[in-house]
Amino acid sequence: MKPTLNIIKIGGNVIDDPEFLQSFINRFSDLSERRILIHGGGKLATRIGDQMGIVSKYIDGRRITDEPTRDLVTMVYGGLINKQIVAGLTALDTAAIGVTGADANLIPASKRPVKSIDYGWVGDVDPDKIPVDKWTKFIENKMIPVVAPLTHDGQGNMLNTNADTIASSVAVALSEKYAVRLIYCFEKKGVLENIDDENSVIPLLDRALYNKLKSENKLFAGILPKIDNAFAAIESGVAEVIIGHAGDLDSHFTDKTTGTLIR
Repeated sequence: MKPTLNIIKIGGNVIDDPEFLQSFINRFSDLSERRILIHGGGKLATRIGDQMGIVSKYIDGRRITDEPTRDLVTMVYGGLINKQIVAGLTALDTAAIGVTGADANLIPASKRPVKSIDYGWVGDVDPDKIPVDKWTKFIENKMIPVVAPLTHDGQGNMLNTNADTIASSVAVALSEKYAVRLIYCFEKKGVLENIDDENSVIPLLDRALYNKLKSENKLFAGILPKIDNAFAAIESGVAEVIIGHAGDLDSHFTDKTTGTLIR
């Protein structure tokens, strides 16, 4: 039987709230199972960019990563945010190590091709090239990778990359060796049938129900990419995916009575 590995992704809204983030770090540190932490970028890059005169550009809610923006997110995501999380875990005697996809070639990627939109230096993960053996060396030596949402193209260029996609891709690759539980933690209690009702959590979501709710426009548009990544992971060998509140991390590991289980 494969050993269990927990891959936990925290969203930007958790990172943007220092008190919320510290509470999450405390909970994460208390866990004893094999685990990897993947974090989003939050709004800090935009705030620091404004101070530096780097104007954020978006199309359909997605950041356009020109060269100044690429340098900015590399500094903020891979530097400031990543190392603050690592420092917080290290202060709690948790053996965390901060990485990006470029470190040890952990997450190979390609620059997104220009089609109708030029997203700039944005990366699409090459999931078949993720080196399972290198990740295993961290995990089996009880080191906890803390992964910033950055990859590289193999030609010396850093790439801004969606953290949900990184989480799903790494989970699929490592399911070759582990029974992977992928947990998306954010500020909501789970997938909500009614975005205005925090108690309308859908406890179990399968493809049929998902398609039905989408056709009825009952799901918040922002949650759809996360759910799509979840189903992609399940259909490619990941044992279990949970979407839930970062403050409920403990119960996602134990009684699993919180959040939304994807099957």
